[in-house]
Formats: sequence, C-alpha cells, structure tokens
Amino acid sequence: MFTTVSTAPTVAIETHGCKLNQADSLQLATQFESAGCTVVDDESKPDVYIVNTCTVTHVADRKARQALRSARRRNPTATIVATGCCPERAIEDLNAMGEVDLVLGNVDKQRLVQDVLSLGAANWTQTSNPEPLAAVGRTRSMVKIQEGCDQVCAYCIVPKVRGREVSIPPDEIISLINRHVAKGAKEVVLTGTQLGTYGFEYDQKTNLSALIRHILRDGEMSRLRVSSLQPQEIDCELLQLWEDSRLAPHFHIPLQSGSDPILHSMRRRYTSKLYSKVLRQIREAVPDASITTDVIVGFPGETEERFQETHSLCEASEFASIHVFPYSTRPGTSAAHLPLQVDSVAKARRVQELLKLAEDHSRKFRTKMLDSVKQVLWERKRSDGTWVGLTDNYVKVGVSADKDLQNQFQYAHLTKIENDLVIGEIKN
Repeated sequence: MFTTVSTAPTVAIETHGCKLNQADSLQLATQFESAGCTVVDDESKPDVYIVNTCTVTHVADRKARQALRSARRRNPTATIVATGCCPERAIEDLNAMGEVDLVLGNVDKQRLVQDVLSLGAANWTQTSNPEPLAAVGRTRSMVKIQEGCDQVCAYCIVPKVRGREVSIPPDEIISLINRHVAKGAKEVVLTGTQLGTYGFEYDQKTNLSALIRHILRDGEMSRLRVSSLQPQEIDCELLQLWEDSRLAPHFHIPLQSGSDPILHSMRRRYTSKLYSKVLRQIREAVPDASITTDVIVGFPGETEERFQETHSLCEASEFASIHVFPYSTRPGTSAAHLPLQVDSVAKARRVQELLKLAEDHSRKFRTKMLDSVKQVLWERKRSDGTWVGLTDNYVKVGVSADKDLQNQFQYAHLTKIENDLVIGEIKN
C-alpha cells in the first residue's frame, strides 16, 4: 500500500482536550519541522492529518471518532493518525476504524514522527505555499514540566492513560522555553497534570517554587503563566513569586465539588474550608488575580443538598470563569462502581443552574475591569476585522485596528462588554 518517496509530507495537527495535549502537539509539530516536514493548518489539504485525542469523558471519545472520520472525508488520500489519550483506553476500537491508518497512544508518541515518515505514502506531495502553523501555538507556547498523575481521583481516567508522575529536568525546561521564545513565542504556559508535585523525585530543594524562580531567572519569555494548581499545593512561598510582573495573575484551581462528603468520595485532597482559605490568600497576595475553576456536577451521591453546597461555595468565591462538567462514567475508574448515581434530568438541571451563576460572575468580573488600561498579547484577527488577545489575568479583549497586531503586546483601554469580549481601544 505504501512506498517511499523523496518529498517530506505536509502535516496538520488537531488537538483535543487539555493544555498538556496542546504541549504535546507543539512538540510533535517541532519534531516534524525538524524532520523537514511542513506543518500546516487543517484547511491546507495535508498529506498527514493527526488527531491528538482526549478521553476524559464519553463526549471526548465521541469527538475523537467524529474528528477522525471528518479528517478522512476532507482528506481522502491523506494518512490519518490517532494519538493521545483515547488510544491508551480504546486502541482496539480506533484500530477497527477504517478511516484511521495509524494509532499511537501517549506512551508511543516519542516515535510518532518516525513511524509516520516510515509509512512513505505514495500519494504524498509537497504542498505549494502552505499556510504556516497557527493552531498549536507561536504566540503562546505550552511547555510540559511534568507528565502523569499519582493522585488517582475516583472519577478520573488520566492516571491510566498518562501513567505515573514524572518531572521534566529544570534545565531541559529552560532550554525548551528559550527555543520557543526564539521562534517568536511571547508567552509560555507551564503545563502538567499535577504541577504542585513537581520535583518530588529529585532532592528536597527542587519543587514548583524553585522551578518557577529558575525560569524567571533564566527564561527569556515576556510572560509566564501557570496552567493549573490544586489548593493544597499553594502556599506563601509560591504566592510571593507573583511579585514578578512577568508571572500572569491568573490561577486555575479545580474545585470539582463544594461538598466535603463528595470531595472525600472523589478522593480529592482538600476540604471546602481549605479551598476557600486558599482563595482568600491568593486575593490578598495578588489583588488583581483572576481565579477560574472546574466543577463536576452529578457525581454519585450528590444529593440536592450537596449540590447546593457547591452552588453556595461557587457563589461566594466569585470566580472569573467556571468550567462546568456533568459527571461522565469512565470504565476503569472506581467511581463507575459507586451507588447512588444521579439521574440525567437532575444532572442537566444542576448544570444549567451553575452555568447561569458562572455567566453572571464572569460578567461581574469583566465589568470591574472597565475603564482600566491593560496590556494585551494579541493573537489573531477575526473575520469581522476584530483583533483578539488576552490580558495577563486571562480576559479576552477585542479591538478594531488597521495595523497588524499579531503576537504583539499593546495596551488597551477597556470600554465595554460585547458577548465573549471586553472591547477596548489601543493606547499609543
């Protein structure tokens, strides 16, 4: 079926799920480019189309299968590759899909480029004037500092598809950051499944705080963002680092539930009281910080009273954004065997209640920023001519501008809210 040809293929990468997957996609893109391939967007009729999948919910699984089938319809002669978390859980199902030519899970990602190139599909041809890579990041680069998870929450399949925790050596992280900056990245996002345990396998002086200090000293990025932290991992030593203006004042701290019995059943390592205490500490140390969170609705045993505990904590916390997920049973997790499963009607109603609260608080947070001047890193231009970018505290801003703002820091005076954007005017 396949024969070796002299021209390297064009490659498109579609990324699903978390920032860790985005970091993996960026690494794959770099490896393909180093091998002489051209990484293009998904509308450029690539020779190779890679779907870097997520499997955190059954919806993610369905999205992965749909993306693979869609990729084959759009690119009938391309080599279609499934990688990421879904193959680690359901490799037989993916191998059985007629649309897919190659399936490699997270464990085998390091040989993906080699395996793709060794296929040497006969229909590979070099595309003329390909579009440069945009989707996996030049403005903002995801840098993985840690892989895997040892926490094993009751609902989560990640430890099975990502493996045990492993910290990336600090010097390797610094080198990768500076390579991304040399290619144009202005912002770096530190990613991992369990960032707060970084360095546990090294000496006692190597931890997340020490790593961030090292990055701030030797990294060449203009802005540094930490993707996600658990409340029990945040202390005064860590928060003091935000005195450096390059550290983005944005904290994503998953809550999952505001009910202590549910948190215990989930095997989370904090209480609602500790969670609220940490939020107060953050706001005292970093007054302009935005705090965002994740909440799982309808976990087994979540009565109406326990859901209201979650709703009340979210209301008191005034999050800038809440990602609300209806609980999804994952085969292979202990929660799949728990009694007192919540019926779909109650789950859907609770999701809508929390989404309404989230929308109200998001608007309230953004309203507080009106009439202020914020530095924005501009990322892309929409079809309507609006330039869109992010502030350091993770607020999406839009402006109208004739000049090219791509990958530039500019100050904007924030004037009003329109749908998902805070509208501003460029300050010269």
